[in-house]
Amino acid sequence: MLDELADEKVLQELDDGAYAERLRLLERELGALPATDATVARLCAWSAGHGDWNVRRLSVTALADRFTGDPAARAALCAATHDDVDWVAFTAIRAVGAHRIPEAARDLIRISGWPSNFSRPDRARKPVGCGAAFTKRALWEIFGSRDPDELRRLEDELFEPLREEVEARRRPPDLSDAVLVPGGPFIAGAEATGDGPFRMDDTDNPPRVVTLPAFHIDRTAVTNERYARFLADVGDSAEFGHPDEPEGKDRTPAHSRDPRFNDPALPVTGIDWYDAWAFARWAGGRLPSEDEWEKAARGTDGRRYPWGDEWDGDRAHCVLSAYGAEEPGDLAELEELLVRTSLTWPPAPVLPADSMPRGASPCGALHMAGNVWEMTRTNFFTRQDLDPFFKGRRPAEFMNRPEAFHVLRGGTWTSPPVCLTTYYRGKDLLTDRHNEVGFRCVYDAR
Repeated sequence: MLDELADEKVLQELDDGAYAERLRLLERELGALPATDATVARLCAWSAGHGDWNVRRLSVTALADRFTGDPAARAALCAATHDDVDWVAFTAIRAVGAHRIPEAARDLIRISGWPSNFSRPDRARKPVGCGAAFTKRALWEIFGSRDPDELRRLEDELFEPLREEVEARRRPPDLSDAVLVPGGPFIAGAEATGDGPFRMDDTDNPPRVVTLPAFHIDRTAVTNERYARFLADVGDSAEFGHPDEPEGKDRTPAHSRDPRFNDPALPVTGIDWYDAWAFARWAGGRLPSEDEWEKAARGTDGRRYPWGDEWDGDRAHCVLSAYGAEEPGDLAELEELLVRTSLTWPPAPVLPADSMPRGASPCGALHMAGNVWEMTRTNFFTRQDLDPFFKGRRPAEFMNRPEAFHVLRGGTWTSPPVCLTTYYRGKDLLTDRHNEVGFRCVYDAR
């Protein structure tokens, strides 16, 4: 009788009144099932895979009411907090909170973020709806506290075993092809002079003195060959991924089948900020801040380009060399050139990562001007470390949010020379995957 009541095809054909009555009967029958392993297995299967969301909801309720001592039931309740129908997820969220199921905390934090953050009145991380409210309340119940400092301590305690496991897998940084950037002050920021449509002056990146500790930076942008080693080691695992990255993240470069971009010696492109962040963590480093990147590019004397103050087209790869073009006089001319770009032209847009040694920066880093833009960990608008919080949302839902844009530096093969200065700031959406953007890593000095 139970299978008949829950028959998906029959439920679809019922009118509203008959459907509601069928659900009432099903709820009663579920509550009367014997407390056996077979019952738990049936409820777990329905909570995860039944085509009618109300049957999933009732299965979650039955598991929560009678079987929270069973490990399989607890796992099913945790999984159901991510159901794509809100009231199934809400039912599970309320259940794991009411029963204080500690293993659900990780699932709930993936939904709403760190409870110590959203427990502070000045840390609203996204619009508050039913799901956010249910999740917050459930986490408070599980952790047994609403105090932000206590919650932070408990979060750290909860995730420490995971952190230790990931740290054990992190390889020590390979500094054999990294260069040292000495510690101390350097001149950062843009010049106050300049004309033209691409000008960036001191209103955007004001001149200043910045002091940084010593660090190492990759001599070249991360190559396809090096990124392939990362993919081979990590596979589909999310262990090195950013907590905010999308579920089931595919780290395959978007242009992996395009011979113009997939040669092993070329900088890897067609990946997004989350991919770069995960690679850097796997490699024992991190993405550079824009200040770290700028110091590595210009040294301490405030130079305009990595090699000095005068433009030299033989030292950098940009729109002039990639397209064999004259320097565009204005934005319209640049756009007229770029709209001619196709799947086959220009035929060799990107150069090998270790080419053009005459354009090296003072510390010896290559292609800090041109070839590909390089990602940083800096938020374009706040100038703080990027702290994204868009889990479960599509790019269209956050592409107008300041928190979603990181700083790009260095210019690329479609850029005019002015964008290749050591102080020019670009920006990009953290989920975009372009053939004009790559990255390199930085590492603590030892």
